[in-house]
Amino acid sequence: MAAVEVENLSVHYGPLRAVDDASFTAEFGEVTAVLGPNGAGKTSTIETCEGFRQPTTGSVRVLGLNPWTQRTALHREVGVMLQDGGVYPSARVGETVAQFCRLYDRGASADELVARVGLADRSIATWRRLSGGEKQRLCLALALAARPRVAFLDEPTAGVDVNGRDDVRAIIRNLAAEGCAVVLATHELDEAERLADRVVLFNRGHIVANSTLANLRSSRTTVRFRSSPSLDAVALTRHIGLDVVTNGDEFIISFSSPDSSMASDLVSRISVWLGSNSLPLHDLNVGGERLEDIFRMLTKDQES
Repeated sequence: MAAVEVENLSVHYGPLRAVDDASFTAEFGEVTAVLGPNGAGKTSTIETCEGFRQPTTGSVRVLGLNPWTQRTALHREVGVMLQDGGVYPSARVGETVAQFCRLYDRGASADELVARVGLADRSIATWRRLSGGEKQRLCLALALAARPRVAFLDEPTAGVDVNGRDDVRAIIRNLAAEGCAVVLATHELDEAERLADRVVLFNRGHIVANSTLANLRSSRTTVRFRSSPSLDAVALTRHIGLDVVTNGDEFIISFSSPDSSMASDLVSRISVWLGSNSLPLHDLNVGGERLEDIFRMLTKDQES
């Protein structure tokens, strides 16, 4: 049994189909990143998995339970990190974590959790006195108070400084290593690429990618290079028969790669064409497609 099972899920708001026939699973011991532009359906899907929203059609099971009808039983086993926090402004860090630990009563130590998220020196600070990044750390500690078997984390590193991000990433990876199923919602594609084992990508209410990150990246190859900004991308596209995407003086070509010889042949053709047009070739890189490139390709019809 998968930790999270979403089958043919649809969520409608009147005539708006926020989620349309979505199916995916999240496994124990893995980080599943749920991605998509604003309004793509990812938040509605996760809220349904958390038991905060009722499906219009389809079904959701978390730990084998229906999140809507068996919410009380489920929430003892699940950690939820909401981006907006929902913490009372005058609540103190240590006291709040201790209260959550008592409510869940699953053996978590408040002092250890506060230290784990890097807030030991802010234990008596109130919510209103915390920075944005510190609030995110506190929300993560509250989600961990459940010692969860499934953790739903919404933008866990938003507003967190560079060193803090490393700490949060380590916590998330450790959760997965301990067998927890982590469902991560984020707009930070670099964050997802660092953490995710599996990616579920939404666009306009539909799932447009559902695979391991490794498979997504290896299914296509990207050639990147820099040259003169005056390079005629349309002419190069005609020459090689593949779309050339420009980003200032950087040029990007992505393609399905059934064999490795195709990439070397393409690089050779690009080099010859640049030479014949007296254009430079700098910073050539050939590799698996980045998650950002995949995201752009699959969601290019929707503003993020």
